[in-house]
Amino acid sequence: MTTSLVLPCYNPAPNWELNVSGCFAQVCNAIGEKAELIIVVDGTEGTVSKESLAYLKQTIPDLTIVQYEKNRGKGFALREGIKIAKGDIIIYTDIDFPYTIESICNIHNGLAANQYDAGIGVKNEAYYAKVPAIRRFISSFLRALIRIFLSMPITDTQCGLKGFKREVDPVFLSTTIDRYLFDLEFVRMCFKAKTYRLKAIPVQLNENVTFRKMNYRILLPEMVNFLKLLLR
Repeated sequence: MTTSLVLPCYNPAPNWELNVSGCFAQVCNAIGEKAELIIVVDGTEGTVSKESLAYLKQTIPDLTIVQYEKNRGKGFALREGIKIAKGDIIIYTDIDFPYTIESICNIHNGLAANQYDAGIGVKNEAYYAKVPAIRRFISSFLRALIRIFLSMPITDTQCGLKGFKREVDPVFLSTTIDRYLFDLEFVRMCFKAKTYRLKAIPVQLNENVTFRKMNYRILLPEMVNFLKLLLR
């Protein structure tokens, strides 16, 4: 089975291209195969330089770069990347590779062994110990809303590491939310379809991961998106 790794990219940290090149090589080595890498530059007004992209093109042969001018959000970016992915297995994570290579491989290996159709990364207590308090509160509050109003077996939908088989691709591409709650929309649509096997896969953060300051202006629009999901 072939694998595609999709990374949305917006205002990455300095030297991000070095980290991507190194981590991608580790992923390929760990899964024992060459993989396709798709980077979606979510807004060219950000801090992604031509030199960074040129370095990646030079060091990663099977690389596709998608770019557009205006920042549209992580959900939009991932749809742009996933719709051109060629792999039998599609995995997405964040541009800074915040999760361990082992976490990525655990999701990949379960898909390759046909243990499930979509692997949903979920966070453990050790993860939350590294997360700022406000993020912990937002995450706990959202999980409570999901448990009470949506009654889904998996309530931790917002982890930035997920993978699925090619046959689940149409579900992701039919999502409509561009920002924070696109993950919830995707997971809920998979459960509602009742034809896919989903499994929660515990993931671990890297030791050196840093969290960006969250843009709290998105919270109100995302509450509106939650209500829309509830009414579907």
